[in-house]
Amino acid sequence: MKAEVVSIGTELLLGQIVDSDAAFISQRLAEIGIGVYRRATVGDNLERVTATISEALERADVVITIGGLGPTEDDLTREGIAAAMGEPLIVDEAIAEQLKHLFESRGYPMTQSQYRQAQRLPSSKPIPNPHGTAPGLRVEKDGKILFALPGPPIEFKPMALEHVIPFLAQKTGGAVIRSRVLRIAGLGEAMVEDRVRDLLKSDNPTVAPLAHTGEVHLRITARADQIAEADRLIAEREAELRERLGDFIYGIDEMRLEEAVAQLLWDRKQTLATAESCTGGLLGSRITDVSGSSEFFVGGVVSYSNALKMSLLGVPESTLREFGAVSEPTARAMAEGARTRLHAHWGIGITGIAGPEGGSPEKPVGLVYIGLADPETTVVKEFKFIGDRQAIKWRAAHSALILLRRGILADGCASFSQSS
Repeated sequence: MKAEVVSIGTELLLGQIVDSDAAFISQRLAEIGIGVYRRATVGDNLERVTATISEALERADVVITIGGLGPTEDDLTREGIAAAMGEPLIVDEAIAEQLKHLFESRGYPMTQSQYRQAQRLPSSKPIPNPHGTAPGLRVEKDGKILFALPGPPIEFKPMALEHVIPFLAQKTGGAVIRSRVLRIAGLGEAMVEDRVRDLLKSDNPTVAPLAHTGEVHLRITARADQIAEADRLIAEREAELRERLGDFIYGIDEMRLEEAVAQLLWDRKQTLATAESCTGGLLGSRITDVSGSSEFFVGGVVSYSNALKMSLLGVPESTLREFGAVSEPTARAMAEGARTRLHAHWGIGITGIAGPEGGSPEKPVGLVYIGLADPETTVVKEFKFIGDRQAIKWRAAHSALILLRRGILADGCASFSQSS
């Protein structure tokens, strides 16, 4: 079965409300084997609402509308559905009576506009809303199924879980769609695609690349009659991907890079100290976002000025004078100073130009040096990032985590390649 989701409300188009309902229902539909092929958002305009619902009904077996069921003049979903399905709206006296009792029990007067919520199509069945005043609707007509649900998540989610999903699950016969996301760091999107290009053409399970800042995600999606069979298909494809991508895969689903690095440090009982300049403590912040980070993170120095680089980290004045604060020798000295002075196994030093000012032809905005030191060796990598100040800082911190992870996996800086 194919589904489409139509979210209705000008506030969504203006960005005043984030449409979390659409993501929620898409996930729940996938779990029962129904794929969402399109999601549309339309404002509070009857002509556009009607056209959007009509188009969705032409393409999909199931259409779910979200929002626009309230009592005000701009709540136009019922009218749009009626026009799209060629039916009038009638007042359901039972719903009207329920609304009247509800308002009386709360001590509020029942206004005429509230009766709009008692309107429905003759062919529809109301869906009870225990958390609000606007009931939902279910319409089955001409081989199509349409659900209309209110927008507030506290109302939408229970109605979806208790009425929409069970009803549709019976129609699909128990089929499921399952997904797993592999998270990859240290390889660009093009390099990942080159290694797995043939697998991207597979049908079941499918493999889809998802580009994210600083890393690549591969989503594996399988359809099957049973959860166990879908999981088996995913596991087989995951094994193929891991064989081709190896340690560049750092985690699955919602795991963050800092969590993966933390696990490696925990497992090896190693500690980390940081020295940050252009990132302003962002690396330390991400590391300490991981619960239990005090077990491996001894601390960090935000050495923004040259004076602090010298006094706290032991960066030689001659290095700063000859090469400058943004340089390979300075990043090296910062990493070594953080490691030795804070008594850690690993030291990281980050120095660069985050912009928008401060760049030059020789040292442009986005130039960043990251040093990684262990008890035996120090390596430094040069990066040229693009983006605004916040993007450059984030990319620098992320790249430092990637570099650290590679060093840990290689059992030391001397062993791993500085390429990529």
